[in-house]
Amino acid sequence: MSKSQQPTQLSKFLSEGIQAYAMRTLRTMQLSYQHAIKTWLNGHSIQNFVSLFLISIFLSIAVASCSGSSSASKNDVKLKLVSFSVTKAAHDQIIPKFIAKWKQEHNQNVTFEPSYGGSGAQAAAVIAGSQEADIVHLALPLDISKIQQASLIKSGWETKAPRNGIVSRSVAAIVTREGNPKDIKTWADLAKDGVKVIAANPKTSGIAIWEFLAFWGSVTLNGGDEATALDYVTKVYKNTPILTKDAREASDLFFQKNQGDVLINYENEVILAGKSGNKLPYIVPQVNISIDNPVAVVDKNVEKHGTREVAQAFVDFLYSTEAQREFAKLQYRPVNPTVTQEVASQHPPIKTLFTSQDLGGWDIIQKKFFGNGAIFDKVQAASKA
Repeated sequence: MSKSQQPTQLSKFLSEGIQAYAMRTLRTMQLSYQHAIKTWLNGHSIQNFVSLFLISIFLSIAVASCSGSSSASKNDVKLKLVSFSVTKAAHDQIIPKFIAKWKQEHNQNVTFEPSYGGSGAQAAAVIAGSQEADIVHLALPLDISKIQQASLIKSGWETKAPRNGIVSRSVAAIVTREGNPKDIKTWADLAKDGVKVIAANPKTSGIAIWEFLAFWGSVTLNGGDEATALDYVTKVYKNTPILTKDAREASDLFFQKNQGDVLINYENEVILAGKSGNKLPYIVPQVNISIDNPVAVVDKNVEKHGTREVAQAFVDFLYSTEAQREFAKLQYRPVNPTVTQEVASQHPPIKTLFTSQDLGGWDIIQKKFFGNGAIFDKVQAASKA
């Protein structure tokens, strides 16, 4: 049991104990007064009898009320899960396993109302209140930080779950057309003349932010300076005819509509597309970024809905070996050490794997790259010139 569950379980234990004691006491009193009624019938006044009769009715109602409260604690629970688009396949497998586990352990039915979309757009919907999420599983910690800044999630959410709140992980991959006619081998090749890149929009999509950071870090963390990085990234976005709203739309544009020469996407999404019949060659660059996807309970909403215990249990379940194996089946790089070891041979090793912290952390990244008028806006303006 996690530390965050202990207060809830203790409160539940105390509440149920007090409730049981109250019911026993009320039943004892009820039986006593019923016996008293029989005694008073032998020669006592009607007025006294009526008084005792009313007291007996009151005690019966009280006992029924306590019993009803006990039953109410097992009412069905609905959880609203808001996640980014490419997690749907994993959650479709994980959610039924959690529902069965909770039913077996607590004799309570849990239903889920999931929503999937671009991570940035999903975070904005939670903040606006149009998505009253109990749980958010988003593409990057920055999106959860925005929800925290809106006072929906308490500070320190990273410490409430293992692995600093990171529950799924991937890296960036470059998909090419059959035979790789543009001879794409590294990040640098994306800036070549005549290469059309399919990528998502950092204003709405988590993968797009990771893409941008991968582009930038492939220069600055490989010996280049920021001026060189700015020039390179600007050339890449000049080669990007359209920015899609999320990773799934980018995949559909590339695979289904046959647009573009290369697609930048999550490694796991690329492999999943291949298993679905859209198999094309891809490269996992040797200088790459660790794409870390966080999960958190939305404190304000679970308090409103009375769903904290179940919501936290689901978050904890996502780190279990059982759930992490489902992520691994869909080619995510798991965060559970046991499962990581089980699937290590399935993923190509990466020579230089950097993180958001290597680029200054999310506060600096947001201000430097994605704030209004920051580097991405300048790059986009220059790429359209």
